[in-house]
Amino acid sequence: MGRLFTDHPRSLGMSWASHGAGAIKIGGELIGAGVACIVHAVVPALFTQTAGKVVTRIYDHMQQRKAGAANPENWSDYEI
Repeated sequence: MGRLFTDHPRSLGMSWASHGAGAIKIGGELIGAGVACIVHAVVPALFTQTAGKVVTRIYDHMQQRKAGAANPENWSDYEI
């Protein structure tokens, strides 16, 4: 059971709840960026930079978390 719910968050120095809250926040931002891309496909003048800015912000956030982690060498570049 621990393998499914707690091993990954613990490897990042997080609790199950804090990891879940962060994953939900990032997931919501990605869904919003996806919707902006779909709207942009229909009306190219709208949301011209939205998805790129969201992805850049999320990437920067993850890199900051990695740099501040107790074991940054064990983090991948895409760890949530």
